[in-house]
Amino acid sequence: MARLKRTLDRARKVLGTAERPRLAVYKSLKHITAQVIDDSRAVTLAYAVSAKAEKNNIETARQLGAVIAQKAAAAGVKKVNFDRRRYLYHGKIKALADAARSAGLEF
Repeated sequence: MARLKRTLDRARKVLGTAERPRLAVYKSLKHITAQVIDDSRAVTLAYAVSAKAEKNNIETARQLGAVIAQKAAAAGVKKVNFDRRRYLYHGKIKALADAARSAGLEF
């Protein structure tokens, strides 16, 4: 219950708009997923998942960060709000964010 409350509190603070969509990250035991979402229209602009990767490690997260940045650029997005949900900003989440920044996304 407390985890759900923390997640919803962050969701209220981090919203995506047409000018600055939300880069939402989800991490499971097997995969990492990243989406660029415009919450005002409820539309996913770009989507990437580590389904083809053999391992779920930091290197996979770096590759996914670069892929989501390329797909976001193809959709015309340069600035995003980073939504890490309930995950701490370290390890795979930090690697994904750093790779997305170095590939051209601003947040």
